[in-house]
Amino acid sequence: MFSAWNWVAHDLYLLLNICFLEVSGGLVQSCGHIIPESPVLALGSNFTALCILNESCLDFGNIYANQIIWKIKNRVVPKEQYHEINRTVSSVTFNDTSSLATPLTCNILADGQIEQNIYGITVTIGLPPEKPKNLSCIVHQVSKLTYPMTCTWNPGRHTFLDTHFRLKYRWPQENFPDCIPKDVNNSCTITDVQFFVNLEVWVEAANALGKAESDPLVLDPIEIVKPLSPHNLSVNSGILPTVLKLSWENRISAAVMKLKFNIRYRITGDTNWMQVPPEDTASPRTSFSVQGLRPYTEYVFSIRCMKEDGVGYWSDWSEEKTGVTTEDKPTKGPPIWRIIDASRSPASWTVHLMWKALEPFEANGVILQYEVTVRAKSSLSSPPEKYSVNTTNLTLKLPNGTYEVTVIARNRVGASPPSVLLIPASNSKAPVKNVRTLPKDGKLWVGWTAPNSYVLKYVIEWCLVSNSSDCITEWQNEPGNVQGTYLKGDIKPFKCYLITVYPLYADGQGSGQSVKAYLQQDRPSKGPTVQTKKVGKAEAVLTWNHLTVDEQNGFIRSYTIFYKTIDGNETAVTVDPSKTEYTLSSLTSDTLYTVRMMAYTDEGGRSGPDFTFTTQKFGKGEIEAIVVPVCLAFLLIVLLGVLFCFNKRDLIKKHIWPIVPDPSKSNIAQWSPQVPAKHNFSSKDQMYPEGSFTDVSVVEIEADDKKSFSEQDLKPFDLLKKEKSTSEGHSSGIGGSSCMSSPRQSVSDSDEGEATQNTSSTVQYSTVVLNGYRDQTPVQVFSRSESTQPLLDSEERSEDHAGGGDSATQRQQYFKRNGGQDETNTDRPCFERTKQITPANEGDLVGFAQLQISGQSSQPLGIELEKNTQEAALSDVLQTSTEGQTVRPETVEGSPLSVDEMPKSYLPQTVRQGGYMPQ
Repeated sequence: MFSAWNWVAHDLYLLLNICFLEVSGGLVQSCGHIIPESPVLALGSNFTALCILNESCLDFGNIYANQIIWKIKNRVVPKEQYHEINRTVSSVTFNDTSSLATPLTCNILADGQIEQNIYGITVTIGLPPEKPKNLSCIVHQVSKLTYPMTCTWNPGRHTFLDTHFRLKYRWPQENFPDCIPKDVNNSCTITDVQFFVNLEVWVEAANALGKAESDPLVLDPIEIVKPLSPHNLSVNSGILPTVLKLSWENRISAAVMKLKFNIRYRITGDTNWMQVPPEDTASPRTSFSVQGLRPYTEYVFSIRCMKEDGVGYWSDWSEEKTGVTTEDKPTKGPPIWRIIDASRSPASWTVHLMWKALEPFEANGVILQYEVTVRAKSSLSSPPEKYSVNTTNLTLKLPNGTYEVTVIARNRVGASPPSVLLIPASNSKAPVKNVRTLPKDGKLWVGWTAPNSYVLKYVIEWCLVSNSSDCITEWQNEPGNVQGTYLKGDIKPFKCYLITVYPLYADGQGSGQSVKAYLQQDRPSKGPTVQTKKVGKAEAVLTWNHLTVDEQNGFIRSYTIFYKTIDGNETAVTVDPSKTEYTLSSLTSDTLYTVRMMAYTDEGGRSGPDFTFTTQKFGKGEIEAIVVPVCLAFLLIVLLGVLFCFNKRDLIKKHIWPIVPDPSKSNIAQWSPQVPAKHNFSSKDQMYPEGSFTDVSVVEIEADDKKSFSEQDLKPFDLLKKEKSTSEGHSSGIGGSSCMSSPRQSVSDSDEGEATQNTSSTVQYSTVVLNGYRDQTPVQVFSRSESTQPLLDSEERSEDHAGGGDSATQRQQYFKRNGGQDETNTDRPCFERTKQITPANEGDLVGFAQLQISGQSSQPLGIELEKNTQEAALSDVLQTSTEGQTVRPETVEGSPLSVDEMPKSYLPQTVRQGGYMPQ
């Protein structure tokens, strides 16, 4: 621990001794120094520096030269450049001083641990001055007697050092003080020089690295004088309209120097100067007349001067002065053109004459008026028409023909030459060909191919095409020997111009050839708006309007239609720009589509708004293909139905529109006696007169051999006869009996649902004939039918029924109600439905026919009648004289026939023509 502290204390002691070895007189002495002290070195040269240590430092601090370290700024110089001369001196060598930087320091490493700076120097690196070049001098006239001389030179390269320049001059036997430049290093002014004596002039340059002198310049100051410009310049009008006279004053004495002059001039507003020929002003003077100017034109003039022999310098240009020439007659007539409107009347023209105002150099003054003369070429004897106008246009109404129009411009001095325009009756001459345009250098160039014939001149006519304004015509004339020119009007970009070229001949003119052009194109201002004209199942007809000229901003090269479904890819279709309609095909039915349209020019395109439409579910003709056959089939069915109804009109009429007899005219009283009279059918014709039947209905009555009726069972039928006798006074025959007036269900050959209709409107009666016992005469019984049909004529007339003897076998009547009513009902108002036959009476009755009137038995009866049994039944009736009824015999004594063997009885009911027969 003690040893470590010992070493620290020892190092501090050495450091203090190195830095402050001796203190004498209050000054601190260093341990060494560097030579040379603050050197100035040439860039790129060799340099060696020495660091010398003091002897006192060697003895006290054990410091030697081999411990020296050289540094440039903070960078250590490589040890290869060191050289130890002795124990107190160390050197460092630099082969190229361009790598040197300031400061250069000498440092020492004490005891190999602490680095300490011993000494440092500042190194300045630069270049020696170059020889000044291009020495020249000029004598500026400041006033009439003061002529200072200023010399300039090229100082050469930059030396990076302080370099001093001196202008030295002398006469052959006398030297003058040097001229030292102020704030510059390349010029100096000598305040006063003497003319007509040669003077030697040179420049000296010097800095820390050396000196240099320029080549001497020997001259006479009079030869390098730049005089002052003439002053008090004035311009006056001459006698002629093309001449102006100038006058001025010189500011240098003619005894000192003789001068020559330059005169320049330009038209006011123009930037191009014109000069008077130098030979015209090569002698001393104070005035000059400028000729060849334009009449009535304002000019600007300026003048300068120099030594007459051309040695020296031109003076500056004098101040500018203006002057105006006098008026003269116009040099040419105004260019004239016409626009002919022949649409209102085919026999006359409306001619719009127009001419351009003359340019100032052509008008040569103020135009007061224009004189227009119109002469008809077809009638030379008629006097011409003359007009005087102050404007540049005139509208005339002329008959069709050829005319010569002359226009003259007049000012204060006189009139211009006439401008002649021939208006032919028709443009029959050859036109130009291949009219084309080309934008170039911000202008619009128009070219054409000349016709084979000689052309006097061309007229190029153009106007701005716009939907918002009329086409205002502008025009210009071009010589007949050119085939292209630039339009001279104000041509705007993104605007469409209609350009027409007319060739004019000596005896007529050719028809105009037109072309549209743009100076510069752009994208359209908007896109087309597309709509649907017709939408089908798989196609859609799209329509749109052309963009207006103001919206196009260029030539429309193509249209592109983009369409897609909601979730599908977009499809593009390119359409010709002349089209306004397009049909999209191969679309999906009943689908929503989105469509938009883009218009393209040479500079790009712009899209219009989106439009949606939905395709139809069915295509054209599909609905008609379904509806038309259905309608035709329906019409066919209706037609067949009508034909069927017409063919079966009687049957339909009988079922739907029956003829209802008037009950008030019925003779029911005579029709229903106590004992009905028997029908006397002596012949078949009497029984069935011709035309008395419209239909025949047979009622089948089956006799139940297991039942017999006693006399007691027939009493209700006797009561019924009495009721019928008491009801003769009623028109309907049913008014006096509560039983007969009550509604009943119909017994017919229809289904049970039809049997429930009301019988309040009509009543129908039927005749029931029962088979007698063996050969006994059957009893004819009348019973009220369950049907609601009207009374039959055969039943209303009593004379159609032959009365039977009262002493005949006891009449058996049986009236059976509809099977839908309950047989056990005790509230029957009139009589019992069916009575059982006691066994005691079975032997007396061989058979008793039970009347069964029901809906189930009527249909088979009708079918049997229509097919096989109608004629047989009628024949049996006529032969047995049973009044049209067929008798079925009962089986005897317990030997009942089977259903198939049992004979059936059919009861035909007669219906008069016009009556109704229930089925």
